[in-house]
Amino acid sequence: MGFVKFALPPRAVSIAAAGVGLLALALGVAPAVAQQNYVMKLGLATINDAQHEWCKRFVAMVEKDSGGRIQGQIFPASQLGPIPREIEGVQFGAIQGYIGPPEFLVGVDHRFEIMSTPGLVNDMAHGIRLTEDPQLQKLMFSLGANKGIHGVAMWVSQPSSIVSREPIRTLADIKGKKLRVLAADMQVEMIKRLGGSPIAMTLGDVLPAIQQGAIDGAVLALTVDTTMKYYDAAKYITTTGQPFIFSMAFLSKKWFDALPADLQKVLDDDALKAAAEVNPWEADFYGKEADVWKQHGEMIALSPADQAQLKTTVAGVGAEVAGRNPELKAAYDVFAAAAKRTEK
Repeated sequence: MGFVKFALPPRAVSIAAAGVGLLALALGVAPAVAQQNYVMKLGLATINDAQHEWCKRFVAMVEKDSGGRIQGQIFPASQLGPIPREIEGVQFGAIQGYIGPPEFLVGVDHRFEIMSTPGLVNDMAHGIRLTEDPQLQKLMFSLGANKGIHGVAMWVSQPSSIVSREPIRTLADIKGKKLRVLAADMQVEMIKRLGGSPIAMTLGDVLPAIQQGAIDGAVLALTVDTTMKYYDAAKYITTTGQPFIFSMAFLSKKWFDALPADLQKVLDDDALKAAAEVNPWEADFYGKEADVWKQHGEMIALSPADQAQLKTTVAGVGAEVAGRNPELKAAYDVFAAAAKRTEK
């Protein structure tokens, strides 16, 4: 026996559909609501380094764990503007994230500079343990919260070195040299104690300043020197080992607070997971980039006597600078205690 097909007129179809919707509501079954999607733009000044690697891993994790509700976009090499503009963009919600050394946020909260304290971190392994210390994370992630900044991750970069136009083979060679530093009193005071002239400068201005002879060199990360090809302008890197360089990831608090709670958790959790993966990745990357530099320039190690003298000279920098401000002193004490706690 065949089935007879009946075709309802369009108006009847509409009435029937409406009836189904009303029936669903009457039964307490709400129609599915389309989930909102979000774009997450991340800006950073460097490229092809640990900060860039963290962004790649973080975006991949977030897109997967959010079910595609958050789509990440990465803009390395200051494509979104110089560092101060990127930080402002995060504060105002124009972009969703900035990744870089915390010292660049001293204008937001001066306590960010404690991570520049010289003499407290011994090596890369110590730096990794330090960035995973819960008490230090709690402090550093909370700084800037009242200025539109939500900290989510922190990892070690490497010990500082000095890249220079002319070789710095001894501590005495630093005297009189104009050296770029981060805008942090910890670094300024360190270079002054070593006899140099510190000049605070954002990363995008450093290479042109070296090329033009406006500065003699820079306290910088070796991996930045190599990935940004500083060896075309400055052939020498002196491995001073102090201070250690750290990176942090910051999200726009305005944007973050407007997200559903489940997505907020995804961001916080995945940021820490990506940092845990990048810490050992960076340690390996640092060694490889040292080999790259040796192909283009010279790596200089201070003598054991000079290295010991450097450590003695910078030992009191943190306590002295922090002692100028009670709020900074309290933050410094947290950092110093964490550094001591994570020693082995």
